Amino acid sequence: MSPSTPATTAYDRAAGATTRFPVAVDAALQEAGWQPGRWNIKQAERWADALREHASPGGHRHTVFPAAVEAWAEFGALRISAPGPGRHIAPTPFEIDPLYGLHLARTLGDLGRALDTQVAPLGREADSQATLAIDAQGRIYSLDHTGDWYLGHDIDQALSTLVLGSRPTRLTVATSD
Repeated sequence: MSPSTPATTAYDRAAGATTRFPVAVDAALQEAGWQPGRWNIKQAERWADALREHASPGGHRHTVFPAAVEAWAEFGALRISAPGPGRHIAPTPFEIDPLYGLHLARTLGDLGRALDTQVAPLGREADSQATLAIDAQGRIYSLDHTGDWYLGHDIDQALSTLVLGSRPTRLTVATSD
């Protein structure tokens, strides 16, 4: 998937420097409390410990890996709302907090097996209407009642997809003819 994002980065007029996000995404992130260099590794480690310690009644456990911990450290505990109507779909507010997926170890494990990777919870969209997840390579997904969606090859692209209301790609099962 290649969400529609500008070819160049946003220009920060106040600092006179380029940012890593498009203007609208940068503004939404800063409004939520993010700033370049934000890094709360202690909170990320607490979440990692809570996920590692949790087992479902069926014995399913979460996996924790560097890509997830890094995303939690930089963007964890942010509630992000889109500033506009969206390019292709209406954007929904979302929150980066992996404990919203605490009881989804089996679901995320199943997704990981289907994708041949490990998957960990990342957060939620629209007050739990969808679960956000991250895989060991840093790719981001959204799981809701209509299916599983690919949001981007890394956290930056996924944040842009969500904030800008770009159309995500539905994950499908490959079939052979």
